[in-house]
Amino acid sequence: MERRPMLKEHSPTTVHDMVADRSILLVDVREPQEFAAARIHGAVLFPLSSFDPTSLPAPDAVRVVFHCGSGKRSAMAVARCQQAGIQHTEHMAGGIQAWMAARLPTITLDPASGGVIDRR
Repeated sequence: MERRPMLKEHSPTTVHDMVADRSILLVDVREPQEFAAARIHGAVLFPLSSFDPTSLPAPDAVRVVFHCGSGKRSAMAVARCQQAGIQHTEHMAGGIQAWMAARLPTITLDPASGGVIDRR
């Protein structure tokens, strides 16, 4: 019988609070151009296209929560971790789309000027 990976989902508001109190490492698994266009304060970029779960801090050392654009790739990152025997199981439901819909702080680029917009 195939074992399904354990996946714990968090709302954007919950992730925002965890980032604010520094209880997690928020890992963005989108591609660099997506990260440059819009990102979450404190998130680190680790694209799924070059994702190596063994390069992450150990689960007993750091609590990792993944996020992406909509939640699909972050769930894939959790599955890859579990396939590698690494127990990082958490991601943000809805990705940065849900984060922005909740009007949480982001850093974006102004398409007209190319300038950075910091929405705190």
